[in-house]
Amino acid sequence: MVVDAHHRVIAIDGPAGAGKSTIAKALSARLNMKYLDTGAMYRAVTFEAMLRELDLDNQQLITDLAQECDLHVGLDRVIINGHDATTAIRGPEVTGNVSKVAANSGVRTEMRARQQEWASAHNGGVIEGRDIATVVFPNAVLKVFLTASPEVRARRRVEQHGGNVIEIAQSIKDRDLLDSTRADSPLASASDSVVVDTSDRAIDDVVDEIEQLFRERI
Repeated sequence: MVVDAHHRVIAIDGPAGAGKSTIAKALSARLNMKYLDTGAMYRAVTFEAMLRELDLDNQQLITDLAQECDLHVGLDRVIINGHDATTAIRGPEVTGNVSKVAANSGVRTEMRARQQEWASAHNGGVIEGRDIATVVFPNAVLKVFLTASPEVRARRRVEQHGGNVIEIAQSIKDRDLLDSTRADSPLASASDSVVVDTSDRAIDDVVDEIEQLFRERI
């Protein structure tokens, strides 16, 4: 499928806790562009599967759910099949299972198509995830890979959602391993992505840099 809106896509990838959501939201507001959190899509499918007590290892069953679900991911709300999953998808249960669902090729194929359709409908946008630059929008006008030290990422997660820093750090390492080694669309920096380490930088400083890069390309 050819997506004419590719030239208006800012693809932001990176691991958990790198600042993707905070920076992508601020950037979308700064540029008056729509924002899409693709990770929330996989989390929503995971939530719905768990709600129905489906076997997450049954790839066809979870693929069918992904293909048939009514899913709306907005700036502040995530609704799947009429259920408001906004809070639940950030909880430990979903977080602990989302990598398994995200590794399902059938689910990825469906979510990828929905992400491309979203970009077409909105004439591009600021889109964050783990395979946006490498797989979903390889022709995006700007590709950014955000990273940060594991310690910083763990502290950020605790500040956002609570918990124990040591446990969260281990969880992040486990998630990184699963996401970067899965067979379908692993977490990776595209060869033409701009790598930005957010560890010791203010949000506005990072947003300024990405905004400048984008304006140089359009």
